[in-house]
Amino acid sequence: MLKPILLVEDDKRDLELTLLALEKSQLANDVVVVRDGEQALHYLNREGEHSERAEGNPCVVLLDLKLPKVNGLEVLESVRSTPALASIPVVMLTSSHEETDVLKSYKLGVNAYVVKPVEFKQFVSAIADLGVFWAVLNEPPPGSLKAYRKA
Repeated sequence: MLKPILLVEDDKRDLELTLLALEKSQLANDVVVVRDGEQALHYLNREGEHSERAEGNPCVVLLDLKLPKVNGLEVLESVRSTPALASIPVVMLTSSHEETDVLKSYKLGVNAYVVKPVEFKQFVSAIADLGVFWAVLNEPPPGSLKAYRKA
């Protein structure tokens, strides 16, 4: 069983495009979608409506910066300060070019900061490449994915 990709996106159009791009990359990983930062934290911490989900962390979190309830920076900070979650790769996937957002994201430990391309083909290509890199090519910390890769 492969670990899922957690997609945290509140914009309906960006969500549809991201899912389409991940589908085109033909990854076998399931994609779990949550629409705000609070839901992301509930999923990651197995709380609330996600308390019964299977154990284990996603192979990567694709995280929008501007989210309702809890923003992407707050989610990132929580992930990095929680020992059980700290090694999960987090990719900030956002439309923000703001230097302060980029700097804050890296200061908080983001693995990559990707500005969403405006042009459709570029967007699809960027998302597909991200999915393949983090779900297939990236070598995770020892023990974090091995059990899943054997299945």
